[in-house]
Amino acid sequence: MADRVGQQLGNYQLVALLGQGGFAEVYLGQHVHSGAKVAIKLLNKPIMEDEVGTFQKEAHILASLRHRNIVRVLEFGVEASTNNPYLVIPYLVMDYAPKGTLRKRHPGGTRLPLSTVVEYVRQIAAALQYAHDQGFIHLDVKPENILLGENDELLLSDFGIARGSASEHAAYHAAGTPDYMAPEQIEGNPGPASDQYALAIMVYEWLCGQLPFKGSDVSVRRQRMRTLIPSLSDQLPISPDVEQAVLKALARMPSQRFDSVHKFAAALEQASTISPLPEQSELTTPGGIARRVVLLGTGSVVGLVLLGTTIWGEIKRASLPPQGKRYLTYRGHIGDVEGVAWSPDGKRIASGGGDGTVQVWNAADGKHVFTYRGHVDSTYGVYAVAWSPDNKHIASSDDKNTQVWDAADGGNALTYSGNGGAVAWSPDGKRIAAIGGSGIVMWDAPAGGNVFTYRGNGGVIAWSPDGKRIASGGYYRIVQVWDAANGKNVFTYYGHANIVLAVAWSPDGQRIASADFDRTVQVWDAANGENVLIYRGHANSVKSVAWSPDGQRIASGGFDKTAQVWDAADGSNVFTYRGHANNVTAVSWSPDGQRIASASFDATVQVWQAV
Repeated sequence: MADRVGQQLGNYQLVALLGQGGFAEVYLGQHVHSGAKVAIKLLNKPIMEDEVGTFQKEAHILASLRHRNIVRVLEFGVEASTNNPYLVIPYLVMDYAPKGTLRKRHPGGTRLPLSTVVEYVRQIAAALQYAHDQGFIHLDVKPENILLGENDELLLSDFGIARGSASEHAAYHAAGTPDYMAPEQIEGNPGPASDQYALAIMVYEWLCGQLPFKGSDVSVRRQRMRTLIPSLSDQLPISPDVEQAVLKALARMPSQRFDSVHKFAAALEQASTISPLPEQSELTTPGGIARRVVLLGTGSVVGLVLLGTTIWGEIKRASLPPQGKRYLTYRGHIGDVEGVAWSPDGKRIASGGGDGTVQVWNAADGKHVFTYRGHVDSTYGVYAVAWSPDNKHIASSDDKNTQVWDAADGGNALTYSGNGGAVAWSPDGKRIAAIGGSGIVMWDAPAGGNVFTYRGNGGVIAWSPDGKRIASGGYYRIVQVWDAANGKNVFTYYGHANIVLAVAWSPDGQRIASADFDRTVQVWDAANGENVLIYRGHANSVKSVAWSPDGQRIASGGFDKTAQVWDAADGSNVFTYRGHANNVTAVSWSPDGQRIASASFDATVQVWQAV
C-alpha cells in the first residue's frame, strides 16, 4: 500500500505511519477541527462494495467493546479506492496510545520480575476474558499488540475485523504471529483457549528472556506441533507451582488448558505467592533406604556371592569396548530425527524424522538401504517407527496416520488413517496399537481392520511382553494399564506430577518404566503400581526410555542432550552418553544388548557401546 501520510480520511488527517503488518497499516491521525490525536487502521486489501455491510456490522461490534484494558474503536468508515471504482478501503479510528507497546518498553531478551508479569497477565487476561464473553477471539496476542495508556495501564489492541470471504476469515485465523500461535490455530481450528496459549507464551518469554522455540516461521510452527516446551526451571530459579501454571496454559490440547483465561491468571497469581519447594535428592527409593546397602549388609555368604559377581562383572567388562564408544553416526535425514528402532535380527535400523521419511540402513556400517516416502501428506514428519516381531514389516506414524509396509523394500503399504503418534506391535505381530484422535486404536495388522478403540489416556504406548496388556501415558500425568483383549482398564498409576512422555515394559513383564516432563523416570510394579524407584539423573525432560533385553539396565534419552544407562534394580547411573548436540528423542537397544542407537534433534542417529 502506498504511503498515505498527508491524506485525509473523513475528519482526520494522516500525520505519520505508526506501523504496518500483513493485513493493515496504522497511522497517527489528527482531527481536522479539534486537533485530537487518534490511531487509524487501514486494511491493506480493499473490499467490494457489496461487502461493506459485513465490514460495518463487525466494526460496529468491535466499537461496542468497552473495557478499561481494550483500545476503544471511536468510529469507522470506508475510503474509495483510487485504482478500482468497485473497491473501497475499510478503516477504523481508535484511541491513540502515545507510550507505545510492551515490546518497545521491554525489548526481546528482557527478563521481568514475577510480580510485574503477574500484574501484566491480570490486565491482559481481564481484557481477553471480556472479549471472549462477548464472542470475540483475538488470535494475535503478543507484546506488539499490547499498548500502554497514559497511566501505564495495558490496552489490548488489534482485534481482527472482517476479511470478506470465508477463505479470507480462515486465512486470518491462521495468520497470527507464529511465535505465539497455539497448535490448534496452526491447524486452522482456533478458539478462546488459543488466546490463553499466546498469553502463556508471553509469560514464558518475560520470565526467562527468550521464546520457547526459535527459528524461521515454518520451523517454529513445526516445533510447536511436535516438541515439548523447554523447562522454565532449567533457565531460572522458579517455583514449581508457577511453572506448572504456565505449562498447563501451554498444553498441546486446548482441553488440557485452564477452563478460561481468567482462571489461568488467577492460578498464576496464586502460584506466585507460594515459596519454591526444596531440591529433592538424586535418587528416591521406597522406604528411604538404599537397596544396595541392604543387600551388602545381609551376611558374609551373600557378601561373598556379591563380591564374586562383581569380580566376574569386571572381567567381562574388561573384554568389551569402552562404554560410549561411538561406532557410527547416521546423517541421512534432513532435520530432526524422532524415532529409531533396531530390526529383531539386529542387522538393520529404521529411523524416522521431520523430513517425512523413514530410512532403513545397516546397523553395522550405517550404509543406506532404502528410504520410505509414503508419508507425503505429513505436515510435521514421522514421529515413531516399529519393526514387526517377524522382521518383515515396519509401522511408522506421522501427525495424521500410521502406515505399515514391507521392511525389505517399502512396498505393499497399508494406511490406518486418522491415527498418528506412538505405535506398537503386539508380541505375536497380529495387532498394532496406535494413537488416534479419540484415544488408542487397535488394528488387525494383516487386514487393517479396526478391532476396538480405547478412549483413555493416549500419548505414548507399550505392549506387555505376553501381549495381554497395554500401558499408555500422556497429558493426564498418569499411566493406565488395560486389557489388550477388550480394552478394559486394569489399574491406573498416579505417581507422575507432569506429562508422561515415554513408557516401557521390562522384558519379564513384571515392571514398567515411565518417563515424564519433570525429568524423572519412575519404575513400578506392573501388577499393582507399587513404586520401586525414581531415577533423577537427567537435567531436563526425559523423552524416551527402553529396557535392555536382559532387563538389568534401562536407557533413557532427554532434552538435556544426553542418553543415560542406569541400573534397573537400584537406579545407579552406569554411563552417560554426551555425543549429541541437541535433545535426544529416542533410544533403542540392539537385540544382543550390547549397543544403543540414539536419535536426536541434531539430525543424527548415533550407535554406541552400551555396556
